Amino acid sequence: MRKYSFDSSFFKGNRQRLLMDLEENAVAIIHSNDEMYRSGDQNYRYRQNTNLFYMTGINQEKTILVFVPNHPDKKLREILFIRKSNKKLEIWEGHKLTMQEARDISGITTVKWDDEFDSFLREQLVRCDTIYYDVPEYPKYKPDIPFRSQRLLKEMREDYPLHHFKRLFPVIARQRQIKQPLETDAIKKACQITAGGFLRILKYIKPGIYEYQIEAELTHEFIMNGAEGHAYPPIIASGENACILHYTTNNEVCKDGDLLLMDFGAEYANYSSDLSRTIPVKGKFSKRQRELYDATLRVFRFANGIMKPGTTINKIHKEVCRKWEEEHIHLGLYTKQDVKSNKKDEPLWSKYFMHGTSHFMGLDVHDTGSKDEELKPGMVLTCEPGIYIPEEKTGVRLENDIMITEKGNFDLMNEIPIEAEEIEEIMNK
Repeated sequence: MRKYSFDSSFFKGNRQRLLMDLEENAVAIIHSNDEMYRSGDQNYRYRQNTNLFYMTGINQEKTILVFVPNHPDKKLREILFIRKSNKKLEIWEGHKLTMQEARDISGITTVKWDDEFDSFLREQLVRCDTIYYDVPEYPKYKPDIPFRSQRLLKEMREDYPLHHFKRLFPVIARQRQIKQPLETDAIKKACQITAGGFLRILKYIKPGIYEYQIEAELTHEFIMNGAEGHAYPPIIASGENACILHYTTNNEVCKDGDLLLMDFGAEYANYSSDLSRTIPVKGKFSKRQRELYDATLRVFRFANGIMKPGTTINKIHKEVCRKWEEEHIHLGLYTKQDVKSNKKDEPLWSKYFMHGTSHFMGLDVHDTGSKDEELKPGMVLTCEPGIYIPEEKTGVRLENDIMITEKGNFDLMNEIPIEAEEIEEIMNK
């Protein structure tokens, strides 16, 4: 895990705001993520529970944060439990946080070893009625393997059946929606590293190169510039692969005459970036490819222009779909008469644009927030219209990261090349 200069006051402020939203006669618990098994005797690379990081800055496994809002001893209103290390563990896995190091990072005064958690919690729950538990809540995602917090919640319900259980995730999610200056700085840095990756591969791509070789160049650029790596599995989709929205196989040859759709972003200090660009493999758009590209760029600019405080992602998407309908007709994909006579449940535009225009961003690339929630200054979201035509074996997507401001918005990726002529010029230098 990289070391970043996050001041502990950031995490302390996050905890103070959370405590104000909790019932007094309660306990709140946030667990770290599991170490996920890969195969043999190996785990996947560790990634902290986003909410725990947001509250503590701790990236280490086997960490627990407990809040006791009404504890008579102010030092016991927030307690951090960390993994107890030993010489053998550190020989095999390296240094683990000391109590003082955990205090310095998090700003939490009371730090205990993880083997003290059970006895401490029992003492607190005797005096409390409500238990807030942090269980991740994502409407479109349910893992096959229950989260650590889900498993332990089941045990808690069995051990304390007469307590009142409440959801902690939505409380933290509301906080995370509005980014603080330190957070926007981290996202900007992630965007800068992503920009460097895009410029690097523009000079590298040519017919005959493999998609995975492009991914390797991006990985090199990201890690060499201080990023943790990719914020999500990169999509490097040439030709008809671009019609697979979450294509991540990245093992095909990029052919002369194909378009190459790329969706990738660096992760810096646990904060994400998210960029999409579509370029001609040979360095020059054909006439039809340019028509598709220019249409996408027009929709991108239209969408960007209506991202401002007071609207919602769903309202933006509705307007963008109307705009796409106009562009589809102009591109000859269907006619105005086809639209009028369409009797199907799905509108004609949905055949060529089947995903959302935007999503929130932050510590997770698909960050917390409802698409029906009014946009407010400090929110960060994507702008990503696309067109996918299986019959033509091609797809185009353009995407930048946008920060909502009092005056409208600020494009965090406005310096990354997006004009067709500029992309061609860079590729042919």
